[in-house]
Amino acid sequence: MTTADEYTEPGIGPSTLRRLAASWPRRATVRTDMAHLANPETYLPELPDYPEQLLPFADHPAYLDTSPQQRQQVLTLAWLVYNERVIATEEYVANPTFAMIMHGVYPGADRHDLRQAVQQAHIDEVWHTYMHMMAMERTRQERGVTAEPPYPHTITLRRLLAAQDQLPERWERDLLSLLWTTVAEISVNAYLELLSRDTTIQPMHALVPRLHARDEAAHGSIMVEVIKELYVHMNADQRNRFTTSLPDALNAFVAQDYDVWPAILDFAGVDQSREIVEDCKRAAGGDLLVRDFSGVRRLVRELQISDRIDFDLGAE
Repeated sequence: MTTADEYTEPGIGPSTLRRLAASWPRRATVRTDMAHLANPETYLPELPDYPEQLLPFADHPAYLDTSPQQRQQVLTLAWLVYNERVIATEEYVANPTFAMIMHGVYPGADRHDLRQAVQQAHIDEVWHTYMHMMAMERTRQERGVTAEPPYPHTITLRRLLAAQDQLPERWERDLLSLLWTTVAEISVNAYLELLSRDTTIQPMHALVPRLHARDEAAHGSIMVEVIKELYVHMNADQRNRFTTSLPDALNAFVAQDYDVWPAILDFAGVDQSREIVEDCKRAAGGDLLVRDFSGVRRLVRELQISDRIDFDLGAE
């Protein structure tokens, strides 16, 4: 089986892009892994739906004082929200941007191999939405979930829309969409791997992110090449907007989404839900859900703009 690491080589260029496009028919999960969804692994009721250690309040005394049934419900809802965040990023951020690239909104995306790879990625993303949708529905059936709390829009989308609302020009708003998509496609594996290698949760809940991550490893390389092509066609104002807004896009993708947790805790009947979440927000180092910035570090290095990015991307 193809692994994610196969597509994370440091030197990205047109030849790599052509190779990724040519390999798509045999590596894409939409072509190779439908059977995993049609015949999913056995659901094991005794296993949690989501890793408890990933809850920002996992060690909070008020949460630890809840019943096993309440904690199971919180973990089930946490798994559903995890998938909602993935789907929202695909449906409302990445897919519209891929369509804009294909429709010539961003000058420079003219090469056939680049457009072929982008269209393949677009197809992949629709399939990923389907995979996560099916995984969510199976969980609802197995756990008897007939009602859920209203979830706010995912933080990644909320911050994109809020940032776009502050900009008067269409080109600026389109550039933010490109930035958010770039960060998502380059960094999403770190989010998927929160579950993809976890052996303590439902096997299907690790498998779906793992299959998704395999495609996204190729997408990260594709987006680095796409941005390299588009960046050279940007004028000074566009380049300035790109570099100054990149940290905002990165923060929006890696941030812990505290707004979703009170509704989940309330729905599970957990007392002091807002106090629990506020305590977590005040705790040092609790703002980031994902801390792997290696993909963005590679991008800014290839664009030679590392000194213009106001974000600590860590060491190589």
